Amino acid sequence: MNAVSQVVPTEFDDAQQTRIKRIFADQQARALALRSSNTIERLAKLRALRTAILSRQEEIYQACFADFKKPATEVDLTEITPVLAEIKHCEKNLRQWMRPQRVMPNMLMFGTKTRIRHEPKGSALIISPWNYPFNLTLMPLVSAVAAGCTAMIKPSELTPHCSALICEIIREVFVEQEVAVIEGGAETSTALLALPFEHIFFTGSPAVGKIVMTAAAKHLASVTLELGGKSPVVIDESVDIVKAAKSVMWGKFTNCGQTCIAPDYVLVHKTVKSRFLKECEKVLKQAYGKEPSKSPDYARMVNTHHFERVKSLIAQALDSGAKLFCGGDTDAAENFIAPTLLCDVPIDCDLMREEIFGPVLPAIEFSTLDEVIAHINAGPKPLALYVYTKNPRHAEQLITQTSAGGSCINQCVVQYLHINAPFGGVGNSGIGNSHGLWGFKAFSHERTVVENKFSMSHWLAPPYTDFVRRMLAITMASFK
Repeated sequence: MNAVSQVVPTEFDDAQQTRIKRIFADQQARALALRSSNTIERLAKLRALRTAILSRQEEIYQACFADFKKPATEVDLTEITPVLAEIKHCEKNLRQWMRPQRVMPNMLMFGTKTRIRHEPKGSALIISPWNYPFNLTLMPLVSAVAAGCTAMIKPSELTPHCSALICEIIREVFVEQEVAVIEGGAETSTALLALPFEHIFFTGSPAVGKIVMTAAAKHLASVTLELGGKSPVVIDESVDIVKAAKSVMWGKFTNCGQTCIAPDYVLVHKTVKSRFLKECEKVLKQAYGKEPSKSPDYARMVNTHHFERVKSLIAQALDSGAKLFCGGDTDAAENFIAPTLLCDVPIDCDLMREEIFGPVLPAIEFSTLDEVIAHINAGPKPLALYVYTKNPRHAEQLITQTSAGGSCINQCVVQYLHINAPFGGVGNSGIGNSHGLWGFKAFSHERTVVENKFSMSHWLAPPYTDFVRRMLAITMASFK
């Protein structure tokens, strides 16, 4: 397949509705059989997925470039490598994750043997976004397969070339009764959400996350919601300006700023604000040249709608009194917005209220950390908080007195790549965790199994004689 040329839009009609219901029924039946699948069987599927990804690496480059001119190096770094790392991590640890865990008895459970078994939840739905179409589709799929679940995948219609290629890869690796891709738009998502899945994994905006959670509640399905929010960066007066500027510019403008954990705005101490912004401008010129529109390393906005949305946010901020520090150039024909830095941005403008999800970084100066903490705590809990400082006490104060899905000190966005740690939001920025063991647990039910060996609990049954009361008194005393 040529991922660039062969994309056929999927219309939602009665035939699509019938197909969705048929696949769901088939997967429900298959999910029962997968309960007894073993490590060898699950890993064989994941290895086949890895082989398919590697064999189509060039096509993945083409698809990402066709959808939003994503550079091949960024595709390797942000789309392919994380998925390969997740599969490798499962190969190393899945046997241990699947092994029943022994639980030591307390006084009340003396004489019993207890194990926690991780069993697959069953039929799962994965709704993935457009900004990292391969990564954010296949990462949760790896966890679902590792846990022994079936999965129906709804990729984004906004990246049609990537979605079409994902569909081909899945058909190559899996039978439809275990994993199936359902392409389409909002109507397709609505039809899928009406079905009684046992787990839903959604990545997207908080507004749509609420819709997903409402649909899941009708069937008491569990959810993993990876959402977003306005992730702040705090730059204090002790910071290493050169290192901080390099880090923040990379984290912000990779993928043209279309990253859920990208820095959304900067709170910078007034004594270093000017030097920090100048260093950021220098870093941007080194990264993308004097004309970023000609850089092969700079992606584009995904479509005209998002281009116009971000362009209007810039215009509204400037009309409200913000100052353009650098960037600001746009090209509607290319959905191009230059890496843009704004300063002195009013906190009540739309740019500071909405998640930007584009290549614009507003900077606001502060005098004290108390101001910073009050500002962050006044809004919804963000997906990430980034602190740049040489003062450990400042870092500790900011982490302790705020709440965020995850945080980095003197770095940004790399928390997503740490497979040995959970990734997820809190409150408005998400529910549940993913990656590694936490991804496996998201698609698993932890089932407690208690086996009686020589338990004396029957001694405590009615009639409640003096003997029973003495035994209960002894038991209660052990907890005092």
